[in-house]
Amino acid sequence: MKHDKVGSLMIMDVVRAEYGTPAEDVARLLDDHRIGGLPVVDQDDQVIGVVSASDLTAHDTARADPHRSRSRFGFPELSPAARRSTALAPARTAGELMSAPPVTAHAEDTIVEAARTMARRGVNRLPVLDEEDRLVGVVTRRDLLRVFLRPDAEIREEVIEEVLVRVLWLMPRSIDVVAADGVVTLAGRLENRSEAEIAVAMTRQIDGVVAVVGELTWRLDDTRQRSDEQVLHGVTDDRLRKL
Repeated sequence: MKHDKVGSLMIMDVVRAEYGTPAEDVARLLDDHRIGGLPVVDQDDQVIGVVSASDLTAHDTARADPHRSRSRFGFPELSPAARRSTALAPARTAGELMSAPPVTAHAEDTIVEAARTMARRGVNRLPVLDEEDRLVGVVTRRDLLRVFLRPDAEIREEVIEEVLVRVLWLMPRSIDVVAADGVVTLAGRLENRSEAEIAVAMTRQIDGVVAVVGELTWRLDDTRQRSDEQVLHGVTDDRLRKL
């Protein structure tokens, strides 16, 4: 559970560009740092767009002579109107090359939320923002995959240590924990139903857990007792309000 937020995985030393950063410098940054893209920020460090290597490639292809492009790279020939348009307005800065608005995540977002955003928007990296929408990091698809591809033995150990021992104060072998392909099965008998519910809920939050199979039983259904107490308090409070 220590990696359940994007902020715990993000790279904080972010390579970035500003709107006016020359396109040549952007290409150099991507090459020097061996990255596929970088965020473009304004004076307040807020992300206004993203420049990727494909943005640079697409622009270079558009500006190239159509006949040279066809013979060297196999791209189709540009129309005369498109060739005039690119010749008149070449992109010289990161701001002119960037894709906007940017697809981002917040440091407090869950890893699952970030993964879903990447899949839905078809991106491989997300600039990470703080509560004031300023750039504080970046997270990549590879970072997220490292979490979701955790070994089953590692997942099982975390369930035992973090959920059973640290949260529920149980002995490590008080219930059976089996992890297979990210699916965790919890089996055994606990004192209270609330403990079983907590065990299942917290196991779902552990990084790398795909699903939880709850086969737990309990001696005392303390959730019903709490429900009865809430009803009693509600009736009492209502009578007091009428006094």
